[in-house]
Amino acid sequence: MQGRSDDQRELLDVESVAGHLLKPGSVFAFLAAHRTRLFPPELFADLFPSRRARPSVPPEVVATVLVLQALHGLSDREAVEALTFDLRWKAACGLAITDTAFDPSTLTYWRRRLAASTRPDRIFETVAEVIGQTGAVTGKTRRALDSTILDDAVARQDTVTQLIAAIRRVAREVPAADEIVAQVSARPGGHDYARPGKPEIAWDDPAARDELVSALVNDALAVLAGIEERHPGGDGLEPKQAEAVALLALVAGQDVEPAEGSDGTDGRWRIARQVAPDRMISTVDPDARHAHKSRERRQDGYRAHVVVEPDTGLITNTALTKAAGPDNSDATVGIALLDGDPSRPAEPVAVLADSAYGTGDALAALEAAGHTAVIKPWPLRPTVPGGFTLDDFTINDTSDAVTCPNGITRPVTRTGKVTFKSACRGCPLRERCTTATDGRTLTLGPHHALQRAHRAHARLPEHLESYRRHRPMVERSIAWLTRGNHRIPHRGVTKNNAWLHTRVAALNLRRLLTLGLHLDHGRWTLAAA
Repeated sequence: MQGRSDDQRELLDVESVAGHLLKPGSVFAFLAAHRTRLFPPELFADLFPSRRARPSVPPEVVATVLVLQALHGLSDREAVEALTFDLRWKAACGLAITDTAFDPSTLTYWRRRLAASTRPDRIFETVAEVIGQTGAVTGKTRRALDSTILDDAVARQDTVTQLIAAIRRVAREVPAADEIVAQVSARPGGHDYARPGKPEIAWDDPAARDELVSALVNDALAVLAGIEERHPGGDGLEPKQAEAVALLALVAGQDVEPAEGSDGTDGRWRIARQVAPDRMISTVDPDARHAHKSRERRQDGYRAHVVVEPDTGLITNTALTKAAGPDNSDATVGIALLDGDPSRPAEPVAVLADSAYGTGDALAALEAAGHTAVIKPWPLRPTVPGGFTLDDFTINDTSDAVTCPNGITRPVTRTGKVTFKSACRGCPLRERCTTATDGRTLTLGPHHALQRAHRAHARLPEHLESYRRHRPMVERSIAWLTRGNHRIPHRGVTKNNAWLHTRVAALNLRRLLTLGLHLDHGRWTLAAA
């Protein structure tokens, strides 16, 4: 049953006693005055369809706490403590000085109900409606795309730890799997999966490590075979149980490869010499991933994507994804967010972004939509330091041929390959072109002409001036997003995506107040510039 606030103020109501001490224009003061208008009870009525049972906490109070919690980067327990002891929080929520806060589990309960609803991001949408009503971004014809990596909330696990943890999880959750695991453990040299943690071996001995990895992989394969025998194709397994089995199968294959001189059938395995491109780094949070922000900097966690209106710094759309994988790349997600931006004007816009968004597919999508790409070009790296890049070759799209800097012309294959081979022998420019023994080879992507034209346009003064003038605000918005919140609070994409939307809503609300948000005859508006 949905709770309801008492319209009558108590004697020690914080807002009436000390409301004048709240800083004008602060989020606390705004919510103290307008929380019910911003988050009316009917906004959350679908979360409590039943009129029976004990009334919940009034929805405008919980929504206010969720906004303040996301804004200040607090845990559930810290947020409830702030609501208990911080008069600013009490004033914002309309509580009396002597009021006690609710249990921290209430916030978990509300997030679960919101996630299961048809509008899980309604707090973000509500603030977006305020932005629309103020006209803050109306008629603005620029949008900036960017992303940042947020640290995950779990510790990275190595292969041995993941294998043991995945087998133990299957033993706990899958019916009769504990019997299979016990049989596997009873084999000569079997690991005791009743005990968490790594076994005691000579970890500085490569042979001992390979022997342990082989044993664990073989155990995992035996457990999977036993479950398949009892549940063919996952038949009879509940979603959570099937997920545990799939996780074990993934862990048993992502980090290992047959030992040297083996095809795996003899049971000899070793840690793979290359990291899987979409490697799961923890069985505790299977969605967390490795990410490379640069060649030198590697980070584990998730990727937060944003669309920013660069004049105001307001974030008009956002999403959180895994940190790796082609479907989660900056360009792929950024273009989708731009298309789904509810505040974007009907006419084309200028899209500002760094080189991560300069892929051929992204440029083609922007061109098809009529947008202007004010994007730092995807860098070209010569095969020889200081040597020729792709732009030094003349491409004739009419004849499907490419001419090298020395005047040699070769055809383009159907797969986009261009090979010069013997033409490179004795070429006076070879040292500036290639070190390959069989000569220079080029690969042309499906949008190579568009990318080449974009690189040429990006060198023009007007492109550089627009990029340098309007791009910096998105960096400021990213700084606001990550300040005090470099680590996400939950596990999994779904929960953290909901958290990100709430945090962005809180940041947008604070930004609107900086721009002069106020109520004028029942309508949200900004102060005149």
